[in-house]
Amino acid sequence: MAHFPCEKIQYEGSSSKNPFAFKHYNPEEMVAGKSMKEHLRFAAPYWHVMRNVLADPFGGGTAQMPWDDGSDSVENALARVDVFFEFLDKMGIEYYCWHDRDIAPELNDLSASNAALDQVVAKLKQKQTETGVKLLWGTACLFAHPRYSQGAATSPDANIYAYAGAQVKKALESTKELDGLGYTFWGGREGYSTLLNTNMKRELDHLAAFLHMAVAHADKIGFDGPFYIEPKPREPSTHQYDSDSAACLNFLREYGLMDRFTLNIETNHATLAGHTMEHELTVAANAGKLGSIDANRGDTLIGWDTDQFPTDLYLTTQVMLVVLNTGGFTTGGLNFDAKRRRESHEPIDLIHAHVGGMDTFARGLKIAQAIREDGRLADFVQERYSSFDSNVGAKVESGSCTFEELEAHAMAHGEPSLASGRQEMLENLINEFI
Repeated sequence: MAHFPCEKIQYEGSSSKNPFAFKHYNPEEMVAGKSMKEHLRFAAPYWHVMRNVLADPFGGGTAQMPWDDGSDSVENALARVDVFFEFLDKMGIEYYCWHDRDIAPELNDLSASNAALDQVVAKLKQKQTETGVKLLWGTACLFAHPRYSQGAATSPDANIYAYAGAQVKKALESTKELDGLGYTFWGGREGYSTLLNTNMKRELDHLAAFLHMAVAHADKIGFDGPFYIEPKPREPSTHQYDSDSAACLNFLREYGLMDRFTLNIETNHATLAGHTMEHELTVAANAGKLGSIDANRGDTLIGWDTDQFPTDLYLTTQVMLVVLNTGGFTTGGLNFDAKRRRESHEPIDLIHAHVGGMDTFARGLKIAQAIREDGRLADFVQERYSSFDSNVGAKVESGSCTFEELEAHAMAHGEPSLASGRQEMLENLINEFI
């Protein structure tokens, strides 16, 4: 039975008026020596595609999911797998991501929950074998259940901390069973609502210990994929410890975790942090820690995590410029951590949303590569810092300069003349390509 009333989405080119066709995403088209699908590595999130009911803070869910009987049964969870892989096939998406409690029910008994997860993982493995689809990354849901209302790896209760550890252990083993390329930590409740009842130092120490245990268990079971941390500043907590890229990197350095961890950056989380996505990606890339991307966008007029599908060509161009400049994805990719609007409640709207998101990123990829090939932007930036390529500037960058040498240089050269930053000219340059 087909649950999405359309044929498999094909590339028809920019002149097509078919809403069920790609206008720009041509999977096999070569860009800078790689196919589009290799560059973009699109992934579908199980939580939004199969489980998001499209509720908001003021009303219940509107999503029509005729394949779902609404129960927490294993049978219902197994039935969802077939529908999900039908969706992946229709879209030509070759990767996916999950939380453990998306794919299998939380049964309020750890043994029973683990057994349910095993059954669903077995079916997912079968479908991966049949289709060639890969698991981009897995993760544990350590934020939805009431036991985690005060944190999981930062809970003030050691019993809850232990439960969270057991859940991650199982999720990591399930990721390994499915040949997952990576594993993500998102600290949805790893933070605080008030410092009046919080010992921040102990909580951060406990979180670091938790992550070190995850590394040790990965080594034990032979999981050699990267661990990702996904920054988010707030919501649901007032303050979350993984607030942005810089805070995550500082935490990893402080606790000796830089070797095994990298970052999974989400656009909407960057917005909530008061940063642009370009900024967050650049901070991660500068540290060699840009691992993967949750591809969505937020709404600056709404104060919460709206997780909308990307439609902004400036955004996707900026994202792909950073990605291309780092050499491209290795284990990571573009996971559409995005949900339809509450008004777009029919199953077919999942198709429309992903078609648009994939086309927008395909255009961003092509525009970004055209900007790189043109060279004017990179040349301008290179020239702007050219005074550091020789003489006293080169000594600064080599770490061999002293204040005495800077003083001597300043005395010899007099008042410096600063060149224009040419922001408007560069913005015009970008508009040439968009």
